[in-house]
Amino acid sequence: MNKIKNLLVACGLTLAITEGTARAGTVDVTKLPAPSDKQGITFEKDISPLLKDSCLNCHSGQRPKAGLALDSLAAVLKGTKMGPILKTGDSAGSFIIKSVAHLTKDSDSWMPPLKNKAGIKPLTPEQIGLLRAWIDQGAK
Repeated sequence: MNKIKNLLVACGLTLAITEGTARAGTVDVTKLPAPSDKQGITFEKDISPLLKDSCLNCHSGQRPKAGLALDSLAAVLKGTKMGPILKTGDSAGSFIIKSVAHLTKDSDSWMPPLKNKAGIKPLTPEQIGLLRAWIDQGAK
């Protein structure tokens, strides 16, 4: 029974990611935290530690949730089998930003989920701003 439940949750998250990716451009940017002013943001130096603390509990390893691994730059850029989760140079049009800012219509795609077993808190506006700036600067 747990395997079926896990499969349904994974399918739901994949659908939410797919739907969110298709509609990522419709986000009201006034509801997003502003991108950070920090320059020269890199995955290894700035983004990887943020993801490690907030995302890798579920999105790493052999079977990451929703098929989305976030443990390497290549994996983040790849996204899921349904497509990318970010648009390089366009943070406001990137699904990952809508997801971490909890702006998707479907709360199942909010990351991290509000009720998660690990007790991981939502990203702060500053963390979302850093993620936005990294994407806007080319996601390198």
